[in-house]
Amino acid sequence: MKRTILAGVFGLMALPAMAQEAVTYPFNGTFGDATFAVESAILDRGLVIDLTSHVGEMLNRTGADVGSDVKIFEEADIFLFCSATLSREVMEADPMNIAHCPYGVFVAEREGEVMVGHRTYPEGEMQKVQALLDEIVQDALE
Repeated sequence: MKRTILAGVFGLMALPAMAQEAVTYPFNGTFGDATFAVESAILDRGLVIDLTSHVGEMLNRTGADVGSDVKIFEEADIFLFCSATLSREVMEADPMNIAHCPYGVFVAEREGEVMVGHRTYPEGEMQKVQALLDEIVQDALE
C-alpha cells in the first residue's frame, strides 16, 4: 500500500507544470493609491496579509548583480494571504490545492502605467479562489 501511495505522489510530481496566466486591470491612480486600495480590499474581508513581497525593489536592487540594466517595473508589490474558510473548502475537495496557497494580488507600475491583478487558477474548486481574487481587485479599482 505504501508503495502505491508513494508511486502516486511521484507520478504527480512528474506531471508538467501547467502555465498560469495573469489577469490584469489598469488602475487609474498612483502606485501608492493602488497598494492602499488592494490592502484595504483584502483587510475589509477580514483576511490577514501574511506577506507583502516588494518584488519591484528586489528586481531594481539586484539588476546589476545579475548583469542586467533592464528596469522591468518602477515598483511592484505582491500581497500574499489565505482565507481559512475558502482554503479548507478547496483543499477538502483536493488536498493538492495546497500548491496554490497562499493567494496573491499584485500591484505594478510599468512605463508610467499602474496595474492590479492576480494569477489564474485551474478549473474546478480553485475557481472559487479566482473569483475571490477578482472581487478584491474589482473593489480596489473602485
